Amino acid sequence: MQTLGYTSVPPLLKYLRHAEQLGIPTAPALAAAGLEAQQLSDNSLRLPGKAHEQLLDYLCEHSGDPLFGLNSARYVLPNSWSVLGYITMNCATLGEAMNRIMPFEKLVGDMGVSRAEMAQGQVRLIWNCRHQRPETRRHMVENVLASWLVYARWIADMQVSPAAVWFEHSLPSAIECSQYEDFFGCPVLFDQACSALVAPLDYLQLPLRQADAQLLRTLEEHALGLMASLDDAPLPLRVKNALRQLLKEGLPRKEQVAEQFAMSVRTLQRQLQQAGTSYQQILDDLRQELAEHYLLHSELPIQDIAQYLGFTEPRSFHRTFKSRTGMPPGEYRQTYLTAPSPR
Repeated sequence: MQTLGYTSVPPLLKYLRHAEQLGIPTAPALAAAGLEAQQLSDNSLRLPGKAHEQLLDYLCEHSGDPLFGLNSARYVLPNSWSVLGYITMNCATLGEAMNRIMPFEKLVGDMGVSRAEMAQGQVRLIWNCRHQRPETRRHMVENVLASWLVYARWIADMQVSPAAVWFEHSLPSAIECSQYEDFFGCPVLFDQACSALVAPLDYLQLPLRQADAQLLRTLEEHALGLMASLDDAPLPLRVKNALRQLLKEGLPRKEQVAEQFAMSVRTLQRQLQQAGTSYQQILDDLRQELAEHYLLHSELPIQDIAQYLGFTEPRSFHRTFKSRTGMPPGEYRQTYLTAPSPR
């Protein structure tokens, strides 16, 4: 049976703010979830995922709002995602902010996993919820996708809408699709293969109103430290975070990483194998992730990107990148940066 992992305080505050607006007493709701009011003052506190589910269930039942999860997204703030919210707020573009979600989302909790896909001139920001009970899952998915949009509009200072929104669940009975379309400002499709915001690629270039590169670096260093302190985080994730730090000083050696976790190289390799991956796989995936980021969100020459990622010569970088994406780095950069930014 799948465990529900953990949540943090900030995501719960959106639910409680909406509940307060609807006149629902907070104390009984917290009691139903096994929570105490003083816990809500500590944004660093990690709470059982079951508490998240029980609080949401109670509020949905007592609110009379069949779109409780969706409407709670109206109360999203930077601190709704802990330090991740402040990281995204200080990025230069919307695409740069989007790329920060995947590496740091476990600081908010492990209620689900995000990923981004690019296809047919669009980017799909996908969220896969780990909670399985259909009604709870629906409200959580709708809250996450709606929160992404509300927050994106705020940090971009622009009333943008996706090209479409996909939900894996069916349209709830007694709810008109137009209620969703009014919220998102675009067509909303149900019974899809995944739940996602689908947006034009040129949205990735939208500038953010509060970009601060120096503060961003400080926040990311802080976030990496927090990620490293998540002792129950999977070893592959902790290895990836360690490699992200070590890459700043050149291509890391296995010995350096193993030393950080107080284990031998052999033990590190064995435990990664048991987790279904390898040191080389994690390093390759990270280098690809960073390569795509720098190609789309910086003006660094391709040879400099190759050098930063530890390739001894640009040809090796070109060959490796093409084997992953089907196109060389230059073509990839040109393909995804040719569309003009919306005004």
